[in-house]
Formats: sequence, C-alpha cells, structure tokens
Amino acid sequence: MDIVVERCAGLDVHKRSVTACARVPDQAGGRSEELHTFPTFHADLERLRDWLLSLGVTTAVMESTGVFWKPVWQSLEDSIDCVLVNARHVHNVPGRKTDVADAAWLARLGECGLVRSSFVPEPVFRRLRDLTRYRRRLVESHTREAQRIDKVLEDAGIKLSSVASKTLTVSGRAMVESLIAGERDPEVLAQLAKTRMRAKLPELRRALVGRFGEHHALLCQVALGRADDLGEAIGRLDSEIERLIEPFAHHRERLCTIPGVGQRTAEVIIAEIGVDMGRFPTSAHLASWAGLCPGNNESACTDRGRLGRGPHPRHLPGCSVLAHRPSPRCQPGRSRSRPHHSACRLPHPP
Repeated sequence: MDIVVERCAGLDVHKRSVTACARVPDQAGGRSEELHTFPTFHADLERLRDWLLSLGVTTAVMESTGVFWKPVWQSLEDSIDCVLVNARHVHNVPGRKTDVADAAWLARLGECGLVRSSFVPEPVFRRLRDLTRYRRRLVESHTREAQRIDKVLEDAGIKLSSVASKTLTVSGRAMVESLIAGERDPEVLAQLAKTRMRAKLPELRRALVGRFGEHHALLCQVALGRADDLGEAIGRLDSEIERLIEPFAHHRERLCTIPGVGQRTAEVIIAEIGVDMGRFPTSAHLASWAGLCPGNNESACTDRGRLGRGPHPRHLPGCSVLAHRPSPRCQPGRSRSRPHHSACRLPHPP
C-alpha cells in the first residue's frame, strides 16, 4: 500500500504509560520501526515529544482512550500533527493485542492515510467544554436536591408542590425555612406567600397542614444547604463561562435566534463544536457527528436502522434534541410531534 506519511508514529495510551511506535524510512529504502515506552508524567511526555522530533516524526496517531489521551495530546499538539481516532475504527486482529502491537498497528494505518481524525476543538473551546459539562452536572445535582426536599415534604404530608409551580420558589423556600425553624401554623406559613401565589392562600392553608417533624426538618435543612452550595458553584461557573465566551458573544446571540435555543444551550453548542463550521463539510456531517442522524444497520436485507450514536451522547445531542423541539407557542402551527431540526443548521460566522 502506498505510503502517505513518510514519518509517522502510533501511540498506545494508557493511564500510567504510553507505548510509541515510530515508522520511518531505513537506509535500505524500506521501513523500520522504533519502539519506546514512556510513563505519563509531564516530564516523560516531554521526553516522548523530543524523541519523536529527533526521529523526524510529523504525524502521531492515538486512540481516544477515556481522558488519558489529553495530556499526551497537549504535550504534542504544538510540535507534531496529532490525529485522534475512534477505537472502534482501528480494531486490530483479535488475539494479537498487546501494547506494542497496538502502537505498531496505529503507525501502519497512519502512514497509509487510513485513519480518520476525530474532531478536537481549539484549547479555548476545550476549556469551555469542561466548564459547561461540569455546570450541567451541578445543575442536575441542584435539581435532585430540590426534588429531595419535595419528597421529604410529601412524606410529611405537606403538599406545597401541588399548589406552587416549584418547591423552591421565593415563597416556597420561605415556607420551607419557616417549617425548619419550627413554625407549624398553616395560617402563618401561608402568609409568607408573595406576588401571584397570594391568590392561592386558601389552597396553601390546606396544603401546609401535615406531620412535619424534627426528622423532616433535618433532612430539609441539609438538602437546602447543599442546594445553596451548588447554586453558588453554578454562579461561579457561569461567570467564568461568560468571561471565556466574550469573544464569541455575537455567535451566541445568533444561535439564540433559533427557536428553542436559549443562552445556556447556545453556550453548550459553542463549547462542543466551536465557531468554525468549516471543520464540517456540510450540516449533515455536523448532525451525524452529534448523533442526530439515523445510522445504517442492515443485515440479510433487514433494515435495523437506529439513531446514530455521536461522540458526546450526554452533551451536545441532549441539548440539541431539546432545542430542535420548540414549544408550539414558539412555532405557530407546528406540533411537538413534528420536530424542527433547526439546531443542526447552525449559522456560519460572518
């Protein structure tokens, strides 16, 4: 097979070590392999970089192994053309799997141009990814704490969520804190309602009668404290995301013009795919990368098509599926059963 990359290396990356195989021309006009195993400490990764550069390696191929590839990538990306490949696309022959064999296999595939690079955004977007993904986890945890408080109230017979839209609204929180403080009079608790909730005072008086005791007060107090801590952490992440995304504010504004896409969804989209749509040949490629296109799975003339699995099923596809189903109020004449795939048609930068 024709050699496309004259000096190529394959890296088999693990948590504690990385096995490197460099394929370079030999004096006889053939190909030779240079093998070396390095620890994954920062100083050793710098030695790996220097070793590859001493051999004249121009391309390094590695599998996307968990998060272990990231330090290796960051050590090499400024000096060598790095190629990150999906492990499912470069399976070696079964029964011949070793670290050295895997590194050599990646090097052979790379030198022949048979690997397809995964999308790795620029460092600023990688930092944004870390922040938006962590924020999502914290928001989910905050929601669980609010649900836990509602569950405790239900156990005590307090039906606050049956009257209020949410348990931890301003009024609802004031009532929960008053219950924790020892107040049990439903009339006094109901008077803590503010603005529109005051129209529901008769229902509130009935909903706030229950068997709320010290046990429930302790559980609610702990859950409220955790919710407050999570809310503070989410606020800190919001501030840092706002700082990093400031140069791309106009892209965020354009994304927010898509029905169903709010500010946080726009921030996630920018963090996951960046702002350079030239990385994707067409919008169909982007939709496929995001896991929003049907996959091909046909065998024995039977089509077992399914939704393609994107590289980040918990991040971009999740927000895109929500965003491409705007409410009927945002899309007059369009029902929820007919999704509008507007989130996949992202605006090109000016």
